[in-house]
Amino acid sequence: MRIRFSTKIALLNNRQNLMSRIADRPHDEAMAETFGKDPALAAEMLTAILADCDREELLIALRQIARAKGSVAAVAASAGLNPTQLYRTLSPAGNPMIDSLARVLKALGLRLAVQAVDEAA
Repeated sequence: MRIRFSTKIALLNNRQNLMSRIADRPHDEAMAETFGKDPALAAEMLTAILADCDREELLIALRQIARAKGSVAAVAASAGLNPTQLYRTLSPAGNPMIDSLARVLKALGLRLAVQAVDEAA
């Protein structure tokens, strides 16, 4: 099941009027604030991104959620990871290993989950 990017944006817009929030400041800052106020939205967004297997979007969203939790360095400390390595892992060229991803998600108050795919969709 592939969820299009437009569907992901619809998830955001249905929960809040995001466009009015990001009009006057950087997108990452606005998304961090949005995710900080609505952790369930962050989980929905990550689920949609993971369904699409979109590594680049996943890393962007994780950076934004980490910013909502304070900083990447704070998340690294909570996850028991080296901050420099976590910055590299979440960079556009990053490719997180499953154990690092699981630890980061746990530090963010989230977790990975497996779900059956509806073959008819």
